[in-house]
Amino acid sequence: MEQAVVTVALVGLMASSAFAQDTPRKQSAVGPGDHTRTLMMGEQKRTYLVHVPKGYDPKQPAPVILALHGAAMNGSMMVWFSGLNKKSDEAGFLVVYPSSTGTGPFLTWNAGGFKGKMAEEKADDVAFIGKLLDDLGTVVKVDEKRVYACGMSNGGMMCYRLAAELSDRIAAIAPVAGTVAIEENKPKRPVPVIHFHGTKDTLVPFEMAKGKAPAFMKLKGVEESVQTWVKLNGCDEKPKADTISKDSDEMKVTRKTYSGGKDGAEVVLVVIEEGGHTWPGQQPPVGFIGKSATKVSANDLMWEFFQKHKRK
Repeated sequence: MEQAVVTVALVGLMASSAFAQDTPRKQSAVGPGDHTRTLMMGEQKRTYLVHVPKGYDPKQPAPVILALHGAAMNGSMMVWFSGLNKKSDEAGFLVVYPSSTGTGPFLTWNAGGFKGKMAEEKADDVAFIGKLLDDLGTVVKVDEKRVYACGMSNGGMMCYRLAAELSDRIAAIAPVAGTVAIEENKPKRPVPVIHFHGTKDTLVPFEMAKGKAPAFMKLKGVEESVQTWVKLNGCDEKPKADTISKDSDEMKVTRKTYSGGKDGAEVVLVVIEEGGHTWPGQQPPVGFIGKSATKVSANDLMWEFFQKHKRK
């Protein structure tokens, strides 16, 4: 496991091409392309990347997707891991790739669930995301009713924390291979959720009883996480199920939709049979994380879902 984490971190460090730079208090608006922003959280410097789509119109408010990386990754790695820039250019939303904190290449979000030394002196990442959104609004025109969050693994866990603790700004979330890690979930409003998870994920197991969670973390299983938000959103107890993969696809992908929630909220669980710790629609960068459903795109499905759910 430790060797795997180091391998992923090294790949990311070699792939990373964006570096932090000091940002003046007053900045001119940014146009299409990729930009790096720097924030100070107390004495700590934090960075995030922004991809502005090709067709961006600075006169029109644009939706935003926060893309939160997994443990031992950073914002630059999440760019190529998720492939969201391509979807951004197609659909016209902004993508923001923040970096978390940690020691050396081992960066993690304070998504809850950490035990022992991993729980000590963790950053307030909810506050960081709030400040990031404030800063983002100074350089691009943001549609504040359409700010969404997606994330991989530990980043998916952070999505759940944002839904619980920053629901006045986050319209909906799309965790991928990440479950609820905090003990209490008290959102101010219903937050729609679309969750993606592989049944053969060995790093964040689909069912904790059948897999071994990381020794330094305490996590909920997929079903428990989904049911937590079904109840919080007041959705119907019984879902409607459909198969979204084709018979000719290598992997079967099913979707369970819990509808009927408060203010139109839904909770959707997308299950990838035999899927690993991967991002559906993307090729896994390394073999040990398992298989990916390359014919079903998480990016397409989450954007379709997000379009249905503005913050009310």
